[in-house]
Amino acid sequence: MSEREHKDINVMIVDDHRIVIDGLKSILVEEGDIKISGEAESGEEALQLLQGHKPDVILVDLHMPGMSGIELTRKIYKKHPDINILMLTMNDEGTLINQSIEAGASGYILKNSSTEELLEAIHTVSEGKKYLSSKAQEVVMNSIFKHHDLIKDVEPGAIRLTQRETEILNLIAKEYTNEQIAEELFISERTVETHRKNLFTKTKTKTVVGLIKYAFQHGLI
Repeated sequence: MSEREHKDINVMIVDDHRIVIDGLKSILVEEGDIKISGEAESGEEALQLLQGHKPDVILVDLHMPGMSGIELTRKIYKKHPDINILMLTMNDEGTLINQSIEAGASGYILKNSSTEELLEAIHTVSEGKKYLSSKAQEVVMNSIFKHHDLIKDVEPGAIRLTQRETEILNLIAKEYTNEQIAEELFISERTVETHRKNLFTKTKTKTVVGLIKYAFQHGLI
């Protein structure tokens, strides 16, 4: 690990499994410049702790009962955009990585990463930078190249949808409302409406029925 200016990093750990919290604490206390400033076993408990003090970095578990890690991240980022959130999970799905970053996470790392990578991630996001673990980077890169290959296979003159537009189109086909789509994808209703307008513009359709018909005819869903 490269040498950095010595400055204590206050870390909060949020995970619904006590054994995970204790395991992370045992690892982090060995690092001289990392201090555990709080621990919570739920999103609600984490928000209560933040009323008393603000850590530099929060390690957030993705899957928790009640309030998910993504929902918690969105709430923290809205009130405390200066706090750096590092998502810590066993899930390496590209969609969840994207949703975490969109919610305000500064980094995404898997629980089976090495201790060295975890420490590197904490130090990196504490400096206001972004961090993706090696596995998360691999998932993102594969997604980019897969999307590129799909674009190359599209027939000349056919429209090209972004990944987000495709996600929204599929939810529209399932008869989701704008509010439900926003909740499902962790984005605002205004953003959903913008994507809907873009879909109508690209497909030159004016109604949802026409949009879905076009999508099926052209293999968009």
